[in-house]
Amino acid sequence: MRGLYTAPMQSKATSVTGYLAELPPDRRAALEAVRRVILKNLDKDFEEGMAYGMIGYAVPHRVFPAGYHCDPKQPLPYAALASQKNYMSVYLMCVYGDSEHAKWFREAWARTGKKLDMGKSCIRFKRVEDLALEVIGESIRRIPAKKYIEFYLKTMGGGATRPAGGKKKAASGKGAASKQKAAVKRKTGGSKKVSRRA
Repeated sequence: MRGLYTAPMQSKATSVTGYLAELPPDRRAALEAVRRVILKNLDKDFEEGMAYGMIGYAVPHRVFPAGYHCDPKQPLPYAALASQKNYMSVYLMCVYGDSEHAKWFREAWARTGKKLDMGKSCIRFKRVEDLALEVIGESIRRIPAKKYIEFYLKTMGGGATRPAGGKKKAASGKGAASKQKAAVKRKTGGSKKVSRRA
């Protein structure tokens, strides 16, 4: 799990309402429809806000203090909505990297008879009618914040901090060379602790 997003068109809006107000009526209505589905199924430990110039849904620092590994000042991204130049998009990080959930998602979508235009996490659409909204909603509902954090930590090899109130997980070694290097430092009396970021 490296960078969670590609580089979408970014808005300078500072609020969700401001972002939606910038859009043409048809796109505003489409994103509002998807937003309602997300909010209806979103776990209470996620928060909505603006992130990376999009409407974002993330695990806030009060729940996961370590934040996003690419930029710890940012909360851990979970989902997003965006209006691009030629299409609109829904980002579902709960599908990205989780092969079991991704398999369920694609099979559930296929059963609706609708075409899925999807990359690793980005679902592209031009009309809200193109989307299987019930599948998106169920996907959000199936992965609450606690489960998402557990998956994220597992993917990162345990090199991040546990949720608020928990103890830090030790950073995992990166192969035999790293372990050997640490062993040499111990033998030579090195006293400095080396921490690794995932």
